[in-house]
Amino acid sequence: MEVDPTVPVVKNMLLLDSEGKRIAVKYFSKDWPTVTAQANYEKSVFAKTNRTNARGEAEITMFDDVIVVYKFVSDLMFFVTGSQDENELILATVLQAFFESVSLLLRGAVEKKTVLENLDLALLAIDEIIDGGLILETDAATVAGRVAMRGAEDGPATTEQTFSRAFASAKEQITRSLLK
Repeated sequence: MEVDPTVPVVKNMLLLDSEGKRIAVKYFSKDWPTVTAQANYEKSVFAKTNRTNARGEAEITMFDDVIVVYKFVSDLMFFVTGSQDENELILATVLQAFFESVSLLLRGAVEKKTVLENLDLALLAIDEIIDGGLILETDAATVAGRVAMRGAEDGPATTEQTFSRAFASAKEQITRSLLK
């Protein structure tokens, strides 16, 4: 799939703890093809940014031919990476959407312990904001609403019903194929 060069593309979204360890990450680029390459990138991003004061507003830096927009909140570090040709304001908007949607979903308790307890919500927020590197949504309330709806749909009762339907359908197809 070839993407129009005028369309903004995100290379990755990272959520690291205050020690630079991975909490929730998603890579949309083949720039880091292995888990080792990803871990090395995360270490280098952490080393480059951990001494800065990005507590209030998002900060922007460039290294290794990529633009990194980042923000620190409590014991968490939010990062969005784009190519060197990408618009920093668009990347900052994506970062803000990521942070605000996680904040809404966690009812303002944006800290490592709470994120780890609700990791599915953080990952779903990433999926609602970016798909394959393309920006889908930057309104945090919309993202949080969609994630909350997906969480409600995927509750235990619905999951059991879906599994039961899938099992019944598979059983029916096998029976039909055996009777032919």
